[in-house]
This record gives sequence, structure tokens and C-alpha cells, in this order.
Amino acid sequence: MQRHLDRRPDAMTVRRRTVDHEFGTLKYWMGSTHFLTRTLERVSTEMSLHVLAYNLKRVIRILGVTKMLKAMRLASA
Repeated sequence: MQRHLDRRPDAMTVRRRTVDHEFGTLKYWMGSTHFLTRTLERVSTEMSLHVLAYNLKRVIRILGVTKMLKAMRLASA
């Protein structure tokens, strides 16, 4: 890992900009503690719902509600 970082010193900066923000947001939404469910299947479902909510909020911010709904209608046709 250190060799990789030595070759690309900007790699962690890029990672923080592109990946860590999403995980930080999800962790904040979840309360920075633990999952509310038990068993791997239920925890996986809970995490999937958090990710879905995050992605929907981003699409709404980027496209707006009207364009998002139009795209969803076109996709389901």
C-alpha cells in the first residue's frame, strides 16, 4: 500500500473527494453507531435502503423532481 501511495501521492486526496464523502454521509444518517437490525440479510437490506435514499436525494438535487420522474417513467415503459 505504501509503495502505491509513494507512486501516486495524490491518490488519497482523490479517494477522499470521490468515495469517503458518501460513506461519511451514510454514517451520519445512520447515527454513527450501529445497524438497527440483526442478521447479515437484514443488515444488508438496511444498508441497501440507506444507499438507495442517498442516491435518490442526489438524483433529485442534480435533475430535479420533474426530470427524475420523467426518466423513471421512460425506464419503466
